Amino acid sequence: MTSWRRTALSLGALLLATACTAAPDHDSAATDHGTAATAPSAPAEEPAESPSPPLVVRSLTSAEVQYGWWNWAAGSTADRSPVLDRSGRWCAEGQHENIWYLAGTTGGGAVERTCTVPLGLPVLFPLVTRFGEASDCETFMDTAEGSATLDGAPLAAEPLGATRIKLRRAPGSPFGDSAAHIENTWSCGLWVRMDPPAPGLHELTVWGQASEPGITVAVDYHLRVAAPVPTGAV
Repeated sequence: MTSWRRTALSLGALLLATACTAAPDHDSAATDHGTAATAPSAPAEEPAESPSPPLVVRSLTSAEVQYGWWNWAAGSTADRSPVLDRSGRWCAEGQHENIWYLAGTTGGGAVERTCTVPLGLPVLFPLVTRFGEASDCETFMDTAEGSATLDGAPLAAEPLGATRIKLRRAPGSPFGDSAAHIENTWSCGLWVRMDPPAPGLHELTVWGQASEPGITVAVDYHLRVAAPVPTGAV
């Protein structure tokens, strides 16, 4: 399997560590190793009347990748967290309509999850990731490595260095107990972007680790890709 190790910037040690630093809002310029990146737009306050088309996952900026995934992962309470989930029961919790996120773990041992992914949606997940200060990312990425396979075939992993994001945590989120549930911070890690997988059953294996702060992520996903059942169908 393809393995990544890169000196750069790095799972909030919570997949995945927690610390923060002042940074601009998510709709301002984001920084990835000093390179300007377009930060993502805030999610709509109200759901659209009709589903949005699937995102072109490979065109997302570092800020869009990391802002989107972290706000999904931190948007659930600990008792319904896809990151703390050990069976896949909460795989669909808080998902968006035009992309499907998958979670790693907080580094507490291997897990096996069964998850249904809607047909036609791209998939995004980290091998390892963290949020904190830019200096935390620098240390983290020095030792971050990982790999993923889909049905035995290796998937390309991409290192994304320290990027400014605005993190919104749900009350009771497993990612920190700060009274302030909105903070400016930095995120970094090794990421996998998948085009919409073919319908049917798939086996996805995710592995990642970083010796600083000392975490290992290991998840076996049993994925079923299928069209959603229409509301009211019998």
